[in-house]
Amino acid sequence: MFTKSDAELNQLGAVITTREIQQQPELWQEAWQNYQAKQTQIAAFLTAMTAQVQGPVRVVFVGAGSSAYVGDTLVPYLQLNGDRQHFRFEAIDTTKIVSTPYAYLEPDTPTLLVSFARSGNSPESVATVDLAEKLVHNLWQLTITCAPEGQLAQHAQDDAHNLVLLQPARSNDKGFAMTGSFSCMLLTSLLVFDANHRDTQKADYVKAISEMGKEVLAREDEVQAIVDTDFDRIIYLGSGGLTGLTREAQLKILELTAGQKATMFDSSMGFRHGPKSFINQKALVFDFLSNDAYTRQYDVDILDEVKGDDIAPVVCGIGVASQQNFAGQNFLFKKGNDQLPDGYLAFPDIMFAQTLALMTSVKVGNTPDTPSATGTVNRVVKGVTIHSLA
Repeated sequence: MFTKSDAELNQLGAVITTREIQQQPELWQEAWQNYQAKQTQIAAFLTAMTAQVQGPVRVVFVGAGSSAYVGDTLVPYLQLNGDRQHFRFEAIDTTKIVSTPYAYLEPDTPTLLVSFARSGNSPESVATVDLAEKLVHNLWQLTITCAPEGQLAQHAQDDAHNLVLLQPARSNDKGFAMTGSFSCMLLTSLLVFDANHRDTQKADYVKAISEMGKEVLAREDEVQAIVDTDFDRIIYLGSGGLTGLTREAQLKILELTAGQKATMFDSSMGFRHGPKSFINQKALVFDFLSNDAYTRQYDVDILDEVKGDDIAPVVCGIGVASQQNFAGQNFLFKKGNDQLPDGYLAFPDIMFAQTLALMTSVKVGNTPDTPSATGTVNRVVKGVTIHSLA
């Protein structure tokens, strides 16, 4: 896909999505540069907030769909690597907050609402901000978005309690599926809240993930060989923050094939408790292998078990080589190493999943750039009624 001309990709209805997946290693470097340029302002914003409260600030990562999965991927990593003295981290879908605000918003708890939004125009995203501003007495906001003209970015103008972090312009995906928008918002959040690694280390991590992302592009034939398998369902597994990433990975398949391939996601440990019944003779099973030596054992265990069942035609580990590796099929990044924290390992992992989804969309005869032939699912959600809060 990545070596095809724009004319060839246009015939497949895939030029936008292909190029947006392909450009991510460059966008990650740009996101790092943007973070460096805003670092002083970010530090001043967070310091001013924590200086005004006693005890930790509740940090709530919010979004809908892929934007929600940014928070799901972040929180387990930040529980280990964030500044837990000053912050406690949670991820809550805007769809949950809008429908049951009193169950999730704490009026008397100092809160930093971190909104993830590609366009900044999703009704639930706008409504969540409105509800938080009405219900939470001591509220700060961090708006991480790809669209300066979007409602969320515009709403934050001239608000000293709302800092906007704009993502690289090209990350505002024009295609249906979120690709660069997801990964850039995730990276920016890691850079902001990862308190256990110095900027020199973060720079090294960004360089490493960019090289690993390019490796996915260079090894697309290996991904295509998997897609050429006769399959009708795909399962993604992982542990910790990589469990959150499985939600985004399976969503790419669901979106780009318009549901023509059935999908499932779960944790490596949780999969045995019923969901494993989903495996049949046409199932592909992937596990995002953790770089934490203890956790990785559980990832390898489930792969070994599924392979031993001899039902699924493809059982594959995705990650980097370590002292403990899955004895079966793997997609191991040759340019990575097992010292890369899982939070950063998520980036090449999701590029693999995006590429597999893109190729699967083409395989089933769909058009990745406009996958919903019925028009019932849209790039920015439509048809949402936001009811007034009494």
